[in-house]
Amino acid sequence: MSQGQTGPRPKRREKRGSGALTRAIGYLRNHRRTTGIALGALIVATVVQLMVPQLIQNMFTFITDGFRADVLLSIEPEFARQAAVRLAGETVESLDLQRVAAGQLLLNTAVIVVAAAIFRGAFAFVQTYMAETTSQGLAFDFRNAIFSKISRLSFSYYDRNQTGQLMIRATSDVENLRLFIAQGLLGAVQAFLLLSLTLVILFLSSARLALVVVAILPLTFIIFAVFGRISQPLFAEVQRRLSNLNTVLQENVAGIKVVRAFVRERQEAERFYAATDAFYEQQLLVGRTFSFLFPLIFSIAQAGTLLILGAAAEPILRGELTIGQYQAFSLYLALLFIPLGNLGFIVSLLAQASASAERIFEILDAESDVKEKPNALHLDDMRGDVAFEHVTFRYFNSGEPVLKDVSFTVKAGQTVALLGSTGSGKTTIINLIPRFYDVSEGRITIDGHDIRDLTLDSLRSHIGIVLQETNLFSGTIRDNIAFGRPDASDVEVMEAAKAAAAHDFIMSFPEGYNTPVGERGSTLSGGQKQRIAIARALLLKPSILILDDSTSAVDFATEAKIQQALDHLMQGRTSFVIAQRISTVRNADLILVLDKGQIVASGTHDDLLEHSPVYAEIFNSQLVGDAAPSTQGA
Repeated sequence: MSQGQTGPRPKRREKRGSGALTRAIGYLRNHRRTTGIALGALIVATVVQLMVPQLIQNMFTFITDGFRADVLLSIEPEFARQAAVRLAGETVESLDLQRVAAGQLLLNTAVIVVAAAIFRGAFAFVQTYMAETTSQGLAFDFRNAIFSKISRLSFSYYDRNQTGQLMIRATSDVENLRLFIAQGLLGAVQAFLLLSLTLVILFLSSARLALVVVAILPLTFIIFAVFGRISQPLFAEVQRRLSNLNTVLQENVAGIKVVRAFVRERQEAERFYAATDAFYEQQLLVGRTFSFLFPLIFSIAQAGTLLILGAAAEPILRGELTIGQYQAFSLYLALLFIPLGNLGFIVSLLAQASASAERIFEILDAESDVKEKPNALHLDDMRGDVAFEHVTFRYFNSGEPVLKDVSFTVKAGQTVALLGSTGSGKTTIINLIPRFYDVSEGRITIDGHDIRDLTLDSLRSHIGIVLQETNLFSGTIRDNIAFGRPDASDVEVMEAAKAAAAHDFIMSFPEGYNTPVGERGSTLSGGQKQRIAIARALLLKPSILILDDSTSAVDFATEAKIQQALDHLMQGRTSFVIAQRISTVRNADLILVLDKGQIVASGTHDDLLEHSPVYAEIFNSQLVGDAAPSTQGA
């Protein structure tokens, strides 16, 4: 598999798409209080909103009643006025009351409308604030869950997935889901609540006009369903291309020195532009899709309004429908079409959230190749006896084995040197000991226990590792040395630094152990970073020590100091060393010579030099040959 590929796509599980979104919504049970408050505030605000058209109808009624009373009472002569009053089914006294009360009732209703608006605004604020609080809490839960899952997945998962894609799922995908919870989910609840209650009111007001509205709604819902089905894969592709864009950016920032050293700025810029262009084109495709949806929905709403106006004309002319009733019906009709318009926005959020929820649960549902048994043994103390018993290992359990039937035994306190060309299996051996990967066949035991029977924490807490590629974290030098033991005292940290020949250069900095190391230790030299990494491992006082060419980035004077300290500290500890230095090989209790995943020779330096032509060739050509020029130039 070439670098940058994500490997075969995982099989789709049953809970995907809308099912994954439903599952994500289920996480709201951890935020019942804020969700309940937001939902309650939404219901109150919606009910108050539905009261306003009725109040407007009352205002129109008061105005028309007052105007009619004023007209009837102003008719002259007296007998004509009396005849008009009787014909209207009123009395002079009732008309006087209507004329006098109209202004006061109108004012009272206006005050109630304003109070209702303020009341609704207050509850709308509570709804929005609580919805935001809930969504942020949900995002907090998902980001923590993703990080926790990523930190526990086996190394084979990272071999198959790009760092950029994992970062996007913990950031952009979670944010898409959060936006839907904050705006789309409650918006959908409010839309359907408004739709259902408004339809009931419309039927109570005028069943004839309501039937015209009902005839339009199915077409609208069909359009939303079609756009939802179309848009979800579009948004999934947006996130995939954003992941690719982020991967290119992350690789170039991390490898900026290599890019500049090989004068690849233009080529990498073109690669980034290509990823940006692909992301841009997909975003435009999504934009074109939804730019068609919203005008279509509003056109249907306008057509519905015209149909209602045509259907209402005859009842109004016949006096079966008053102006106030029609005005209220029109306002309720607006309340019906407003959520329909909002559903277009909600469909967009829904499609994005569905695609993102699927990608999030692909991580949360990922199964680690390295699993801890339910009844795994917690090992408090470790002597350090290590045995490989007919170990064979294949990456992803397929293809050619990287290790083939490897067997050897190491007694506690012994030092093992691993030699061999690139690809011979040296690094694989040291990766198998702390269970970064699990063996495909055979087993590895420590103190007689199959390491698969031990808890991962207890196994790895007894193993100190210094890898060839040094990784430091943002923070101070002290923070990095005490990374495995944050509770270590300053004296213990300093002793570990002295043992790794790091104390002198640390104290040369103005801030000493409180010196910030920068991102990935950018403020330190390669040798300085490696000595801090060695101090970090030594502070754990491990039973087993793994050194992957740990002195490769230091000069011979520094190496001599480190080696002297390591020789002392390795006493009583089992040590596995991948080294290119003669001193390490000569002092090793056991040397394993590997070739193409197999042990082709094993023994001490003197025995192998006398009886193994392969070792003699490696020793003379790789170790002595490499040491000679350096010695001459020292």
